[in-house]
Amino acid sequence: MALEQLLKKNKEVLLFYCVESELLAGKIAHLSDSIKLQSINWRSFDDGFPNLFINNAQDIRGQHVAFLASFSSPSVIFEQLSIIFALPRLFVASFTLVLPFFPTGSFERMEEEGDVATAFTMARILSNIPISRGGPTSLVIYDIHALQERFYFGDHVLPCFETGIPLLKQRLHQLPDAENISIAFPDDGAWKRFYKQLQHFPMIVCNKVREGDKRIVRLKEGNPAARHVVIVDDLVQSGGTLIECQKVLAAHGATKVSAYVTHAVFPKQSWQRFLHNGEEKAFSYFWITDSCPLTVKAIENKAPFEVLSLAGSIAEALQI
Repeated sequence: MALEQLLKKNKEVLLFYCVESELLAGKIAHLSDSIKLQSINWRSFDDGFPNLFINNAQDIRGQHVAFLASFSSPSVIFEQLSIIFALPRLFVASFTLVLPFFPTGSFERMEEEGDVATAFTMARILSNIPISRGGPTSLVIYDIHALQERFYFGDHVLPCFETGIPLLKQRLHQLPDAENISIAFPDDGAWKRFYKQLQHFPMIVCNKVREGDKRIVRLKEGNPAARHVVIVDDLVQSGGTLIECQKVLAAHGATKVSAYVTHAVFPKQSWQRFLHNGEEKAFSYFWITDSCPLTVKAIENKAPFEVLSLAGSIAEALQI
């Protein structure tokens, strides 16, 4: 759906948001006259537990309501869940939860007895959001780590899986060397996840092989020589795999290496490993989305990072 078409829609949506997502919520509302920002008083009692108040609660009866969440750490999840479970019960016409980053998505399987698949736990919690007058909750998530996780959700929610890849493609077409771009994947999992959306680019696949106690990144297929290679993955944590992948691509003749991830988690400020330091510029560009608001704030105006906002895509999703 084009943004011009979105602006012609007349479905009014009342958008609530958590504290971290205020900037993104403002961008979403700015793109559409039919999206109206609402407010919540986020307070705490002396014992640290949340003391919350939904402003103008009576006025949202019969309205289409959405909540923009950010589950950046366990400490903020409970207060947001309290709001998420309260809103549908206020006689709203429909309820949409926008959770751009599903934080436990990479913990989706058991490798031995005793492992806890917390992706399943989170899905079960969200599956128990009360049904609104309009039916089950719509749950909007971007580039979930494993597509099979859609089957973790129960019938009380309708997962809508979106992707940030169109934002990347649009940005790549704007580059002066757009005709010389190749896409690299750090492993087979990333290739399976994204290759169908990027088929018109030459592709390179790396993989990790075990040598003793170490896991080494190697080139599996494709030729990076004389190309601007963009590494694509759904998320980044420490960034170690991306750095090793960059070294391999450069060693095989890539003239430039850049990276894109939808979710820039970067615990313990690990984004600092990628900053341009004098003449050392391992990554020409590092594109991220604003699915992780705390990271966006931390890397503002720091090369090679560039934020591709999900605001337009979310505004469109709220009109579905």
